[in-house]
Amino acid sequence: MLNLEAKLSKYADLAVEIGVNVQPGQILVVNAPVSAVEFVRLITAKAYAIGASLVKVNWSDESITRQQFEHAAPEVFTKAPTWYAGEMTEFAENGAAILTVIAEDPDALKGIDPERIASYQKTRGAALAKYRDYQMSDKISWSIVAIPTQAWADKVFPDVPAEERVDKLWEAIFHTVRLDREDPVAAWQEHLDTLEQKADVLNAKKYKSLHYIAPGTDLTIELPEGHIWAQGDSINSKGHTFVANMPTEEVFTAPLKTGVNGTVRSTKPLSYGGNIIDDFSITFENGRIISVSAGKGQDSLEYLISLDEGAKYLGEVALVPHQSPISESNILYFNTLFDENASNHLAIGTAYAFCLEGGKEMTQDELIAHGLNTSVTHVDFMIGSPDMDIYGITADGTREPVFKSGNWAF
Repeated sequence: MLNLEAKLSKYADLAVEIGVNVQPGQILVVNAPVSAVEFVRLITAKAYAIGASLVKVNWSDESITRQQFEHAAPEVFTKAPTWYAGEMTEFAENGAAILTVIAEDPDALKGIDPERIASYQKTRGAALAKYRDYQMSDKISWSIVAIPTQAWADKVFPDVPAEERVDKLWEAIFHTVRLDREDPVAAWQEHLDTLEQKADVLNAKKYKSLHYIAPGTDLTIELPEGHIWAQGDSINSKGHTFVANMPTEEVFTAPLKTGVNGTVRSTKPLSYGGNIIDDFSITFENGRIISVSAGKGQDSLEYLISLDEGAKYLGEVALVPHQSPISESNILYFNTLFDENASNHLAIGTAYAFCLEGGKEMTQDELIAHGLNTSVTHVDFMIGSPDMDIYGITADGTREPVFKSGNWAF
């Protein structure tokens, strides 16, 4: 059995070779917390061994971030970080790969004024708009992976002895990214092939809309003409594949911005801006959110949908069967990277350009004209359960089961 050091080495291999798929001569930018220093050193070594021309690391620290939100002058949160946006845009223009390592405390900003968080998210999102265009249209390779922290492990496994929690979270993460398989790379390829088969079926169907039915949910989502169902791996502008999320279990597309009607209820907590939003419902009319209600985190949810006009509309529709590895583990991660891959989910905010035929080459105005949403944000929230049925409705009104009792109907 591999020890932790050996598993971390394999995990770094996956992140560099499958996640961002670093190419010889390419720049790799790593965004990571200081708690991930040992893992980032491994990533750096792997990237240089492949032939990366430069590995640039941007460090962060949750304690320092919290101190900023607690004590910094209010105007700090409304000033655009043009220096950072300029750097990230320049890297994207030069074809860099972007790897983000997350190691989050879900309650890192608990108690912080949500207006400060919202101002920061809005200002930062607007400043990074050009860079996000590169990312959302798959012009560059990018990926997200995670490592445990004590605070995160304490949240996920409160009933486990404290000294065992981080190891247990490592074990869970390794399972979700198929690192416990004999050949993780081969296991990933097999998994991506399976997701591609589901996407192929949906793309052949060309449904006009989807109808979601579950306790607290009765929602119809119209899909734009020329929509594309995508899945785990993508292809950048250079023709190289990458996997944006590790883990990933979803098949997803973009909704028609003005075609969402009804009410949807969350089935898992949403960790957003260092706070938890839970037990919430959202009602849509002609695509726009007209009301929200949350048992926990009402203020945070209201600030999220007020970031800009696009934050009042959806940008992603994602299908994930209840019978998937993360769901069947019965672990609630309080982290969207994992929880979204245990559940059907939707995303508030901007849509992925590659989910539309020809979208990668379209301008923002052209994407809008074809019915896609744009925003400074993109936040996934979970709605799936074993009680959810989803029907695909064709242009002639034929109604076909896509999901039955939380799982694929085909």
